[in-house]
Amino acid sequence: MQTYKMFIDGKWEDAANGDTFETKNPFNGQTWAAIPKGGREDAERAVEAAHRAFTSGPWPKLTASARGHLLRRLGDLIAENAEHLATIEVTDNGKLINEMLFQLKYIPQWYYYFGGLADKIEGAVIPIDKADTLNFTRNEPLGVCVGITPWNSPLLLLAYKLAPALAAGNTFVAKPSEFTSASTLEFAKLVEQAGFPAGVFNVVTGFGADVGETLTTHRYVAKIAFTGSEGTGRKIGELAARNFKKVTLELGGKSPHIVFDDAEIDNAVNGVISGIFAATGQTCIAGSRLLVQRKIHDQFLEKIVNLAKTARMGDPLLTSTQVGPVTTPPQLEKILGYINIAKGEGAECVLGGGRPDNAELSRGWFVEPTIFSGVRNDMRIAQEEVFGPVLAVIPFDSDEEAVHIANDTNYGLAAGFWTQDMRRILKVSAAIQAGTIWVNTYRVISYMSPLGGYKHSGIGRENGIASIQNYMQTKSVMISTAEDVANPFIMR
Repeated sequence: MQTYKMFIDGKWEDAANGDTFETKNPFNGQTWAAIPKGGREDAERAVEAAHRAFTSGPWPKLTASARGHLLRRLGDLIAENAEHLATIEVTDNGKLINEMLFQLKYIPQWYYYFGGLADKIEGAVIPIDKADTLNFTRNEPLGVCVGITPWNSPLLLLAYKLAPALAAGNTFVAKPSEFTSASTLEFAKLVEQAGFPAGVFNVVTGFGADVGETLTTHRYVAKIAFTGSEGTGRKIGELAARNFKKVTLELGGKSPHIVFDDAEIDNAVNGVISGIFAATGQTCIAGSRLLVQRKIHDQFLEKIVNLAKTARMGDPLLTSTQVGPVTTPPQLEKILGYINIAKGEGAECVLGGGRPDNAELSRGWFVEPTIFSGVRNDMRIAQEEVFGPVLAVIPFDSDEEAVHIANDTNYGLAAGFWTQDMRRILKVSAAIQAGTIWVNTYRVISYMSPLGGYKHSGIGRENGIASIQNYMQTKSVMISTAEDVANPFIMR
């Protein structure tokens, strides 16, 4: 069994109390690694190390170009180790090797992009209305930033936070999910190999009540970036607000996936299946509400059911597998609970609806791809995030009704729709209240394009040029060139 250590101040260490906890493989339920069970003392040491690295030593003396060089070197190391890191993530979270290998091969682009951006952030000279005064601005790093990541895509969602934070000159403490900590600890080896100074990047593993709360309340922490559930995000926001810490929160979703009657049907079917089942529904942008125009509803429902029936469930490390297990036992029970709620509310289960009847999958945490028809948008299955392979199908008649249903939720992270009508594309994409809109595609992401939510789906944006500003603050400097001091009792 693999035994890991935490990475604090450039050193590999056990938890202060010596405790560990097990991490299990979702495919077979077997323990495969031991993770340090960090506590308050470990979290405090990590923050203090990051604070020292920010205020003294080599890191604050580096030029922005030198920081960019380190980030690009880290990107190269990730690319060289992509297959190893992807295998660790699959073993830890059960997502498909095809998806995780794609992610790990793509993740270096975040470090290349923000490494290149590091020395492109400029201040400004302001022609202010004060005579004999030079005014200019500087963009400066915040200080210690904390990144709290979920279990579904640990290293991708870490890249969203870490790459811009380091490019801006901050230092960082990562707290991965207790269910999927191993890949972040493996990643820390690459940070060390890349040559980042001690304390610039730290990893503390453990549970939210001890580690997470300490990180979000520590006086040296300037910003928290979190991806995860609405409930945890709300708590982090409340704790951060007490001491005016900055936050970026990317939270839950109940994304509408709309198919209009002029859509290219086969393309839309593939897009819908990919949007909900390819990642076993364990993604905040999952297209979990399928809105189908009534004219094609029955035909389209039949097609998606027939295609979903063919999905191959199995070992996520096999490239032939199309649907893997759920990542955690609590999530498995949550999904099965929502399936029962949907049945109780009167939705018709037309596919799946439970655990697979397959002895080879019995040890793992599997749920069948499940489709409900006859869903009303006021049902819990249409309003609450399930985070699993469960699709709720809702008919609509007009464009206006589709938009109304799409927006009738507390969430607003993403949405997608399929149509050939350019006028509709422009009108509907403007009307839907969501941070990302896909048209005739789904689940496309880029390090260049901002991602974030409306309403309860979060605060702030990650990725793209603007995201680095979330890790900086602006300082205004005014220099008087006057020979004589003005009246000291009057503001100039």
